Amino acid sequence: MTGHPALDPRLVAECRALLSRKAQTFTFASRLLPPERVDVAAVVYAFCRKVDDAVDEAPDERTARAEVDRLHAEIDGRGDDPVVRAWRALAEAEGFDRALGHELVEGCASDLGRVQVPDDDALVRYGYRVAGTVGLMMLGVLGIRDPRARPYAVDLGVAMQLTNICRDVAEDARLGRVYLPAFRLARQGIQFEAMLAGTAPSRGVVRVVREVLDLAEVYYRSAAGGRWFSPGASRLPVLVGAQVYRGIGRRLLRTQGGDPRLGRVVVPLPEKLLRAARGALIALSPGWPPPPHDPRLHRALRGLPGANPRVQ
Repeated sequence: MTGHPALDPRLVAECRALLSRKAQTFTFASRLLPPERVDVAAVVYAFCRKVDDAVDEAPDERTARAEVDRLHAEIDGRGDDPVVRAWRALAEAEGFDRALGHELVEGCASDLGRVQVPDDDALVRYGYRVAGTVGLMMLGVLGIRDPRARPYAVDLGVAMQLTNICRDVAEDARLGRVYLPAFRLARQGIQFEAMLAGTAPSRGVVRVVREVLDLAEVYYRSAAGGRWFSPGASRLPVLVGAQVYRGIGRRLLRTQGGDPRLGRVVVPLPEKLLRAARGALIALSPGWPPPPHDPRLHRALRGLPGANPRVQ
C-alpha cells in the first residue's frame, strides 16, 4: 500500500513496474528514498513517460499533435486519464505548478518533424522544458518547498538533458533530430544534412560534443549548490542520481574519445557504485550556506516557472 493519500495503490504498482523497466538510473537512485516517496516518484515518472511516448510512439505527426492537445486538456482537468489524474492530485498535494506539465508537453512536441537547434539559448530552453521541469516536479516529490531550491533543480535537469543529447547523437539523427547547436557545428564546417546522414567528420562532431559536455558541467556544478535545500532523506538519492548520470558523459569521453556514433554509452554497475559513493560523500560534505545561484545560467529561461527570478 502507498503511504500517500492522493494515490491509488493499484496505479502506483503499475507506475513502479514501469519505472523499474524503463528508467535504470532513476531506479538505481530511487532505492535510497523512503518507500512512500518512491511511489510519488513513480507516478511523476509515469506522467513524464506518457508525455514523451505521446510524441515518440505516435504513428504519424497528425496523431502526435492530437495527443499533445489532449494532454494539455488533461493537465487542465478536462479528461480522465488515470496517470494524468494522479499527477494532478500530486501537483496539488505536493505544491508544484501544473504549468510545468504544459512546458513538458511543449518541449516534447518540439521534437515533431525535423529538429535543428540553432544556438545554446535554444538548447538550454529545450533542456528546461523536457528535463528542468522534471527537476522542479521532483522538488515536490522530495518534499522540498523552499523556492530558493528551484533554480538548482532546473540546472540539474538541464545538465542531465545535455548529457542525454551527447550520448544519443546517432539515434537522434536517425529520427531527423540534431540537438547539437547548429552554430557550433557550423564552426566545424558541419551541416545539418551531414549529421542526419552520418557523414559528418568525427573530429568535428567530437569537438562539439566536448563543448556541450563542458556546458553540462557548468550546470552540474551549479546544481550541486542546491543540495542543502534537500532534507537529509532526499539529499542522497538526488546526488547519487546526478553523479551516475554525469558518469555517462565522462564514460563517453573516456571510452569512445567523445564520439557517440561509436555506440550507446552505458555506465556499468561497478562504476555506478563508485559514483554512488562519490554522491554520498558530496551529500555529507559541508557547504551551508549554499552559493547564490548565478542568474546568467537562466538568461534563456526568463519568465519560465522555477527559473531564477533575478535574470535580467
